[in-house]
Amino acid sequence: MRDFIDKLERKYHRFAIPNLTMYLIACYVVGYVLYYVNPRILLLLDLNVSMILRGQIWRLVTWIIYPPNTGNFLLFVISIMFFYYPLGKSLDRAIGSFRYTLFIANGMLLTIIGAFLLHIFTGGVYDNYAGMSMSTYYICLSVFLAFASLFPDMQILLWFVIPIRMKWMAIVYAAIVLYTMFDYIRYGYWFMIIPAAASLINFGLFYLGNKDISRYRPREVKRRRDFQKAMQPEGRVQGSNVTKHKCAICGRTEKDSPDLEFRFCSKCNGNYEYCQDHLFTHTHVQ
Repeated sequence: MRDFIDKLERKYHRFAIPNLTMYLIACYVVGYVLYYVNPRILLLLDLNVSMILRGQIWRLVTWIIYPPNTGNFLLFVISIMFFYYPLGKSLDRAIGSFRYTLFIANGMLLTIIGAFLLHIFTGGVYDNYAGMSMSTYYICLSVFLAFASLFPDMQILLWFVIPIRMKWMAIVYAAIVLYTMFDYIRYGYWFMIIPAAASLINFGLFYLGNKDISRYRPREVKRRRDFQKAMQPEGRVQGSNVTKHKCAICGRTEKDSPDLEFRFCSKCNGNYEYCQDHLFTHTHVQ
């Protein structure tokens, strides 16, 4: 799966949305403003499949502004400022904007598919209730799981006091989500598990698509950078004298003469590059 995602990135990298987390937060802010101005407006924007099939196709997009918690704006602000935004931004930097965009978009798509399957199998009986429960709340929380899988040993302060590693918080979070899903089923609100189930499936796909997940961890990234720096040929270090080409015989570079041509010799044992004057006259390195 990782190879497939790599191919998608090479072909469609232009569709990546840099700083996507900030746009999602902006959508939430709009949702809260609409809620406090007139809560009934949100009823025209939720993911109600029955209404979508009647022509209200804007709901396929506008449901993402539905606030995750309409009852406590202060809690939302705190969680965004100190938790979701830093994690989302760090995950974006770690895996790249394309993969992060794909991760979020896939979570939204799975939620929409779940809503349509619910409509098909129940005949639309629960659409009014399910539409209001469909938000990106669980998609945003799946960002936490993805971040924890990348940085399991990172330590944060729970409630700004208790130090705890990300992997333990992820385990606790997953347990809470599973218990919540069980609770919904037990009390007859089984249709409300769709967004939670979609987020867990999305995280599973993310993990499978990043099996070599250690390459994103800070220690591994630093190790690769140090190795590349150590292996960088002399004369090509970063700075004002950086050159792309250098003749192994005379030492001339493209800065000495813009008209010089350089080629690698296929008969030399190693990556030896020569200018046009020495390409055919040098002694091959064996």
